[in-house]
Amino acid sequence: MSDNHFYSLDGPLELMPTERQMRIANLGAFPSLARTRGADPRSLLERHHIDPLVVRDPDHYIDCQDFVDLLEDCSATFNDSLFGLQLAQLQEPDVYGCVTALCRAAATVREAIECLVEYIPVTHSPAAIQELYVGDKIAELRWGVRTDLGCNKQANYHAALLNVKLLRQLGGKDFQPHYVNLAVDARNRDIEELERQLGCRFHNSATENAIAFPVEILDRRIASGNRLLFKLVGGYLSKVKEAARTSLADRVQDYVRSSLPTGNCTIERCAQKMDMSVRTLQSKLGDSDLSFSDILEEQRVGLAQSYLKQQTLSLDDVAANLGYSEQSSFGRAFKRWTGVTPKQFRQQYFAGGVPR
Repeated sequence: MSDNHFYSLDGPLELMPTERQMRIANLGAFPSLARTRGADPRSLLERHHIDPLVVRDPDHYIDCQDFVDLLEDCSATFNDSLFGLQLAQLQEPDVYGCVTALCRAAATVREAIECLVEYIPVTHSPAAIQELYVGDKIAELRWGVRTDLGCNKQANYHAALLNVKLLRQLGGKDFQPHYVNLAVDARNRDIEELERQLGCRFHNSATENAIAFPVEILDRRIASGNRLLFKLVGGYLSKVKEAARTSLADRVQDYVRSSLPTGNCTIERCAQKMDMSVRTLQSKLGDSDLSFSDILEEQRVGLAQSYLKQQTLSLDDVAANLGYSEQSSFGRAFKRWTGVTPKQFRQQYFAGGVPR
C-alpha cells in the first residue's frame, strides 16, 4: 500500500474555516468564566452574534471579529483589563485541535513549531499568521492576523498564554521563555501579573507579537514524540491542506458529505455551521443558481455510486452512509436518480457494464 493511498481522503471532509473565521474551541471555557463574574454567558454571546449552543461544538467556526469584540466587551463590562489572559488560564493548547496533537508527536521542538506555522491557518483560522524566527542566540515564535480586527488586546493576551503553554509542553518542564512581546498598550499595573502568568519579562507596545527562547531549544527532543502518530496526523493534515476549499458551494458540499452518515443533514445545521441564517445561505446559493436540496441530491448520487463500487460495503451500509434509516428508501431514491436499483448498478459495475 502506497503512502498516497494510505493518506487519501476519499471520505468527506468536515467544513474548514473561511478567511475571516476561527475555531470556536477558543471559547470553550467562556461560559464558566462569565458565570464566575455573575454574568449570563448566553446574553454576552448572543450580543456578538455567537450562538450559545455551538460553543459546545469545538469544531464550529465563528467570525474572528465577533471573538475579538466579545473579549473586549467582557474586559470593559467586568472591569477586567486582563480578561483574555484569565480565559487562557482555564484552557490548554488543545483548543488548536489536531494541530496540537501533531506538535506533541513531533520529534523536536523545531519540527513541532514548523507544523504549528503550517497548519494553524488550515484548521484553526486562515486569518492567523504564525512565524518561526531563528537568530544566533534567540528564536521567536511570532504571530499576528492577516486582517484588521481593530482593538484586539484581549485576544493577544489570550493567544500569548496559550502559545506559552504549548511551548512549555514541547520544551519540557524547564522551558523558560526569555521574554514576550505584544503589540498592545498594556497598563503599567498589569505588567506584573502578565509577567507572572507568562513566566518571563513582558515588553509593552512592541511592534509585533513574539515569544522568545534560547535557540538551542529548537533541537530539543520532545518527550511525547511519536513518529507513527506524527506521520498519521501529519499525513491527514497535509491532505486537508491540499483539499481545502473556500467557495460557498464547495463548503456546502463538504458539509453534506460529512453529515450524511449522521442522518441529520439539514440546511438549518449547515447554515449554523457556516455562522449564517438559513435565509442568507439560501440567498447566496441562489446567486449561483444553486439550492441546498440540489447539492444534497447531487452528493448522494455521487457517493452512492462510489460506495456501491466497494464490495466491502453492504447495501445496508451504503444506505446508512447516505443518511437513510432504511435500505428500501435508499433503493427507491437511487432508482429515481439512475433508472436502476442499487443491486443492479453493482452487478453491472462488476460485470463491466458501468464506467469505472
